[in-house]
Amino acid sequence: MGLQKNFVYSSILTVSNYVFPLIIFPYIFRVLGVANVGICSFIDNIINYFVIFSMLGVSAIGIRETAASRTNKEQLNKVFSSLITLNGLFTVVLLCILILCTQFIDKLNEYQHLLYIGAFKLFFNFLLIEWFYTGLEDFKYITERSLLVKLFYVIAVFVFVRKEKDYDIYFVLTVLMVVVNAIINIARSWRIVNYSIRDVNLKKYFKAYVVLGVYMILATMYTSFNIIFLGFTSTNEEVGYFSTIYKLIIIFLAIYTAWTNVVMPRMSSLFSGGEYDEFKQLIKKSISILLSFSVPIIIIGMIFSSDIILLISGKGYEKAAILLQILMPLIFIIGYSQILVMQILIPYKADKLLVFVSGSSAFLGILLNVLLVPLLHSIGSSVSWLSSELCVLVLAQFFTYKKIGIKFPIKIFFRNIIAYLPAVLFCILIYFYVTNIFFIRLIIASVFMLIYFVTVQYFYLKNDFFLSKFNKILKVVF
Repeated sequence: MGLQKNFVYSSILTVSNYVFPLIIFPYIFRVLGVANVGICSFIDNIINYFVIFSMLGVSAIGIRETAASRTNKEQLNKVFSSLITLNGLFTVVLLCILILCTQFIDKLNEYQHLLYIGAFKLFFNFLLIEWFYTGLEDFKYITERSLLVKLFYVIAVFVFVRKEKDYDIYFVLTVLMVVVNAIINIARSWRIVNYSIRDVNLKKYFKAYVVLGVYMILATMYTSFNIIFLGFTSTNEEVGYFSTIYKLIIIFLAIYTAWTNVVMPRMSSLFSGGEYDEFKQLIKKSISILLSFSVPIIIIGMIFSSDIILLISGKGYEKAAILLQILMPLIFIIGYSQILVMQILIPYKADKLLVFVSGSSAFLGILLNVLLVPLLHSIGSSVSWLSSELCVLVLAQFFTYKKIGIKFPIKIFFRNIIAYLPAVLFCILIYFYVTNIFFIRLIIASVFMLIYFVTVQYFYLKNDFFLSKFNKILKVVF
């Protein structure tokens, strides 16, 4: 399937990643309350840590190796058999450690029943094998399956989560979403690939599995670790504020993450095939797309942060608006880091450099957490996350320039910033003068920004990607 069709399917999936959370979160935040949302986020992030330790580098290796082997059935069988076996062994070990931690750590023992529920997420995650379908570029299947499961999940949340004490039911449903996806995925894989113990070669993939895994673990030191550390050192309410903004940032970033998921296997294939010119052209396109969509979202998010929080979470989450203003630049910072890490350095197999990048950023994140969180709580967590992600960008850019010669796009970056300065002024005027209904204020600002975005991309920046898309749309309409 072509890159454009894959992007269409991935974009549909991305829209669903916006729509479904935007349907669920306002309901969940209001029904469960900030403290129970904080508890669920705290436990879920602990489970996610165990998942990361069990998965290590299987996602990156799996996508890379599957993409390189998809035309060779025999080699594909070997890749699949080796990686799922390696992942399964690590999962069993981590499952045992989780049970022991639940018994002997007081803070975890307090939420023992939730952790045992989360253990199912840990176990079934190794059968999820999303890396396999992503490497095959089977985005049509990924999208269709995901939409179906999410639809049932949304219905179940509205049916079964009705009171503040139903936070455990909400957590069960969240875990079940992973379980159901895993069962469907592994059952379907039997039609495509054959598992055989004779094809297992743990030695071949073990080093890369661990090295890239160390990168993934260290990377979480400035994401999920913030929520866990905040849970141990502050209140459930503070965790609720931070986790609310964490979810929003991930939702805002989902569009570009969809593009990265589509491009990464193609980049691996191009690099392994020696097609370096096309490889670099795709990087330029990725940078152009990121800048075009991140700047207007950051502007809206920073100026209308209190309106967005009120719309999504309702009253009681007002403090989260400050966190949103602090963290909105992450839309660009993380997006650009995805280009450097996922689209360039991983296909380039610069695994050791990635460990250094993530290790340095994790050290900074831990240091800032220890220094700031006891004093500033969720604001300290936000500053720590922002600083760590910025460190990733700077170090990854340095190594990318040294290895491949790709510089930070200073010229196009400042052209985008300058182009949107009038929009910033207009949005500020809307914020201060349209004061009757916050929802109307958001609609006016969003419609204006959409029109301004199209005008800037088409007439001023003359973005090749958007020019081609807009021209196709105009031909269909007229």
